[in-house]
Amino acid sequence: QVQLVESGGGSVQIGGSLILSCVASGFAFDDSVIGWFRQAPNTERTLVATITRDGTPTYADSVQGRFTISRDNDNMIYLQMNNLKPSDTATYFCNARYGAGGSFSAWGQGTQVTVSS
Repeated sequence: QVQLVESGGGSVQIGGSLILSCVASGFAFDDSVIGWFRQAPNTERTLVATITRDGTPTYADSVQGRFTISRDNDNMIYLQMNNLKPSDTATYFCNARYGAGGSFSAWGQGTQVTVSS
């Protein structure tokens, strides 16, 4: 069974930091592309960051220089978030694309991040 489980969300003040974690199971993790997405109320889900199987990251312009995505050999994915802003408030989702050509996709249940003054 393919599964992604996020953790690490919470409430933080402006300028604070959080680390989100995602544990993956049920698919070939080493051959997958992993992404973090976020969705605020009444908005579309948008891409925050991705990391390829060889560890190459990409970031949305809005988080470049503040967020860091990483992965390890134990099926874990992380999102280090620094200098958080109110606009970062959202539910954060872990996504995996796996299989031949990344033809399969799986999502976690999400973890809430709230940034306030």
